[in-house]
Amino acid sequence: MTLPLLIKQAGFVGGVDRSLDMVKRAKAIFSDAVSSGRAEFRQGTVEALPFEVSSFEKVCTVNTVYFWSSLDAGFLEIHRVLSPGGRVVVGFLPKERMGRLGMPIDIFTSRTPESVITALTSAGFTNVRVERPEPTTPWNVIVAIR
Repeated sequence: MTLPLLIKQAGFVGGVDRSLDMVKRAKAIFSDAVSSGRAEFRQGTVEALPFEVSSFEKVCTVNTVYFWSSLDAGFLEIHRVLSPGGRVVVGFLPKERMGRLGMPIDIFTSRTPESVITALTSAGFTNVRVERPEPTTPWNVIVAIR
């Protein structure tokens, strides 16, 4: 699902990026949704999300776990901002695939599905499962419930 479609269909979308430039860009691109209160973009990190407790029913993050300083801290924060029964979806390429792509290790921290599952479980998530959009895809999509 693309961000424009999500903003169109959801009641509210909140976004976080560590880059102030990206936050400004998102606010400009989606200015109508921002001005109407349907979208909000804030600067921050997953380890210290700039949202209140139980702010969201769903959290989706794609291609970000490579940049987190701590899976444990990130998933604890996501757990904090999700309401009880809320769902988190994490999409990423696993470590074995990232290794084949030659991604620079000083920028990307490759993650195994097992490490993501362990961190989610440690943070208090339940019903943690790996889904694949297609059986042959290298993508991992991990879904869990708060």
